[in-house]
Amino acid sequence: MEITKSENIRNISITGHGGSGKTTLAEGILFASGVINRFGKVEEGNTVSDYHKDEIEKQISINSSLMNTLWKGSDGSFKKINIIDTPGFMDFVGEVKSALRVSDTTLIMVDAFKGVEVGTEASFMITNEYENNVIFLVNKLDADNADFEKTVSVIQESFGSRVAVVQFPVNPGNNFDAVVDVIRMKLLRFKSDGKGEYTEEDIPQALQAKASEYHQKFVEVVAEEDEELLNKFFEEGANLTDEEIDFGLKKGMRERKLFPVFCTSAAKNIGTRDLLDFISNYTESPMDKPAEIGHSPNSDEPIEIPPKLDAEPVMFIFKTISEKNIGELSFFRVYSGKVKAGMDMINEANGKTERLSQLYSMNGKDRKEMSEVVCGDIGAVVKLKDSHTNNTLSSKNFPVVLPEINFPKPNITMAIHAKNKGDDDKIASALHSLHEEDPTFLVAFNPETSQTVISGQGEIHLATILNRMKSKYNFEVDVTNPKIPYRETIRSKVEDIEYKHKKQSGGRGQFGHVHIKIEPQERGKGFEFVNAIVGGVIPGRFVPAVEKGLIETLNSGVLIGCKVIDVKVTLFDGSYHNVDSDEISFKIAGSQAFKKGFKEANPVILEPIYDVEIVFPEEFMGSVSGDISSRRGRIQGMDVYGKLQKITCQMPLSEMNDYSTKLRSITQGRGYYDRKFSHYEDVPKDVESKIIADYEKEREQE
Repeated sequence: MEITKSENIRNISITGHGGSGKTTLAEGILFASGVINRFGKVEEGNTVSDYHKDEIEKQISINSSLMNTLWKGSDGSFKKINIIDTPGFMDFVGEVKSALRVSDTTLIMVDAFKGVEVGTEASFMITNEYENNVIFLVNKLDADNADFEKTVSVIQESFGSRVAVVQFPVNPGNNFDAVVDVIRMKLLRFKSDGKGEYTEEDIPQALQAKASEYHQKFVEVVAEEDEELLNKFFEEGANLTDEEIDFGLKKGMRERKLFPVFCTSAAKNIGTRDLLDFISNYTESPMDKPAEIGHSPNSDEPIEIPPKLDAEPVMFIFKTISEKNIGELSFFRVYSGKVKAGMDMINEANGKTERLSQLYSMNGKDRKEMSEVVCGDIGAVVKLKDSHTNNTLSSKNFPVVLPEINFPKPNITMAIHAKNKGDDDKIASALHSLHEEDPTFLVAFNPETSQTVISGQGEIHLATILNRMKSKYNFEVDVTNPKIPYRETIRSKVEDIEYKHKKQSGGRGQFGHVHIKIEPQERGKGFEFVNAIVGGVIPGRFVPAVEKGLIETLNSGVLIGCKVIDVKVTLFDGSYHNVDSDEISFKIAGSQAFKKGFKEANPVILEPIYDVEIVFPEEFMGSVSGDISSRRGRIQGMDVYGKLQKITCQMPLSEMNDYSTKLRSITQGRGYYDRKFSHYEDVPKDVESKIIADYEKEREQE
């Protein structure tokens, strides 16, 4: 494949809410530019980017997909445009974050009827984090209910006055085929053959006033990017030269002070070619970007990585997938120098050497071999041994680590166990592979509850992962809510608990006799054992056995099988038998004495309480706060969070199993939350009784 110069590369991602037309737009770009000769459709399962089995079945994007094409710019040179099509559902937001990490420009698709949705807002928030250029595409203008003006108004209301209309539709609705370009002040009329071709016409008299008004507003936004231009604008109105408009437009986009708005019908491939012209001529190349700021592998000392072709090679892996017959495929962007097939590089996360065997340019699942990948370009490499998503590979002469993708924390957790005995180890390996492909999917074994726990971004996310495990690895699992790690403790002191373990069954018997005192400790002090034996009533060699019996009981619990915390036990008396006493006898005696005394010492169950921050639009305040109360939550504060509301509260973990799903339901998908462990506190007595009853019922069934 021909090597493209770094300054002729454009890296774009396509984002937006689910169903806004992202995959169809990507397909249209490839069709218009000649990469494919047939326009695939999502509903037919034959698009380039949605090629995975689960995407075809569900007719939604689940994975981000890398594509590329060539497009001739106004300077006569061909631009290589790398395109990353991203999912729109919030369950797969990790894919969006990884795509925007390596993109310079983001196309945010907005449905011309539905307007700004949760996926629109989420995409824009991520562009803030990575400082991407932003272009808004008002899509589905061929729909009967399309409303361009209202949609633009909502975009401007949501994202500010920097939103500037570049085009407006002439005839939105079923017959949509023309837009007015307010930069060129021309009408673009599109052909109906789906190839995206158009002709330029003069703007009809009836649209002149509207076009002039939009042109005036656009030039004003452009002029604001430069003091000289702004002075000229106020003196001469909208009479800026083409060169001045180009300068202000490029500067405004690069500084995120200008977000152009384009008109499209992805389904009819209308607006694709002029969009490609704009991307080629106005958006940033990797060489226009400021230096990346990394750090030394062994310290936080900042290191600049300027985008230079003749520098030491540095590449960042932003995505990993596992494909049949290929193995692991790592997607990367080169931030400095160039990488070649056969080159050895160092993974700065673990110090291991990786050989870049085969390099590829990707179009969905189709690969074309590349001899080298230059600074700013995006490619894929197969069969790296010890490198995965978020790893930086660099040369031996320039050790550096690039900033990692900050993946969102999980907000739903489930417990799984194998349906077939003996599959546990194989399932663990499969889950690890699925985590490498999707870092927002987490796996852990909880030794306290003896459960394998999986976490993710939502029910759809986890269901997709488990379905993929079944189809790819042929493993099935049962799914349950994870056990809550309750704690047990006491509130009263018991001065003397006696227990005598005596067993005779022929031959040598068992004998252990103890007197203990138990009392509560301050929260967080843990377990304390005091040996107060005097006069050798229990030989010293048996005292550790008593303590061991106590510790085992603390770990296994008394009321509901959960850890006992914050108790002090004093061993102060007892007796022994010269022949029958041994360590096991005193271990049993200590354990049984503790169980007996624990039940007399006003025992209580403690539950984990989490600090929760919930962000949502103001109109859902009543529903959100009411739901918090129904979950025994306590609201601690309310605040404004940009244009959203934020509630800070505390909530029991036991009430949060379905919270992610419920929050999305009551906020129309626009609410999200974060949580972290705070402390343990007493369970209300009515809840405690139910927990104990459920535990005893479970034991009976076992």
